[in-house]
Amino acid sequence: MARSLVLIFGLVLTALGSFGAQQVEARAFFVFGDSLVDNGNNNYLATTARADAPPYGIDYPTGRPTGRFSNGYNIPDFISQELGAEPTLPYLSPELNGEKLLVGANFASAGIGILNDTGVQFINIIRMYRQYEYFEQYQQRVSALIGAQQAKQLVNQALTLITVGGNDFVNNYYLVPFSARSRQYALPDYVEFLISEYRKLLLRLYDLGARRVLVTGTGPLGCVPAELAMRSNNGQCAVELQRAANLFNPQLVQMLSGLNSQLGADIFIATNTQQSHYNFVNNPQAFGFVTSKIACCGQGPYNGLGLCTRLSNLCPNRDIYAFWDPFHPSERANRLIVQNIMVGSTEYMNPMNLSTILALDSRT
Repeated sequence: MARSLVLIFGLVLTALGSFGAQQVEARAFFVFGDSLVDNGNNNYLATTARADAPPYGIDYPTGRPTGRFSNGYNIPDFISQELGAEPTLPYLSPELNGEKLLVGANFASAGIGILNDTGVQFINIIRMYRQYEYFEQYQQRVSALIGAQQAKQLVNQALTLITVGGNDFVNNYYLVPFSARSRQYALPDYVEFLISEYRKLLLRLYDLGARRVLVTGTGPLGCVPAELAMRSNNGQCAVELQRAANLFNPQLVQMLSGLNSQLGADIFIATNTQQSHYNFVNNPQAFGFVTSKIACCGQGPYNGLGLCTRLSNLCPNRDIYAFWDPFHPSERANRLIVQNIMVGSTEYMNPMNLSTILALDSRT
């Protein structure tokens, strides 16, 4: 499933008057990417990349699975909470209509990557080009509600999160030995190719109106329970996957800085979720975790094999596990990651954290 990370935002909706005359005073929040930020779009698709069965959602307020790859809330949810906003709905949800459209939308889909050939084994998922098509469709729907000018303003003033890239390694380059992409590219060349393709995606997002975009890098790919189970020696992070993450993330930050210089504004905010994860991996006890190696839900070594299902091992206390399933952080880990997004130093957020963004944008 997906294992990457990237950007997000939302504020309380204030609706004044009728749709045609109202002023759009709230800040919408849009989410793009993979399973780390999918709020349930894949529930509506014929795909194996789903989190719609227990014990997923065991700690969600309803106690039921929502399509989030978490025991409860995910990163977009916690950012929305920080901003006092309701969670964004999946774009495919039939509930996303009327005034709820003005809050924003989540377009993310588990299993996808930067590249269109990533996640082919999941068959029916919403690849990035399709997420953007849905975003254009969304803007047309909002224009019909509040008019084209106010719809443009809503999008320009929104916060956007994009989390993609991890799957391009774990569900593409390293999916099988001698994969097509690994035969085509040496790892450094593959990373350079991914960065160039990601740059095109981000420029397209800018063309579609996004003006504040949180862009997350990958997590420590070799340290997730799935990779420990399949590739690790003595519980150490898998060397080759770590090499990939260590090549990709600095080049992503450099590319984002170049884009901002080209556009003349701090449009893209580099979000170093890899460092947040490393904190848990290197010293889990310092953050209240008993382990960062064993998943709460799974089976096999480190509970890292297969999917999280009703038949899996399930820990009784999810708060003391850094990983919920073989690939995804626990709800509590997601909360700690968002704390770094909100108030973290430049080690975590470059060129500024989300609290600074909110303060700056409130004055403009």
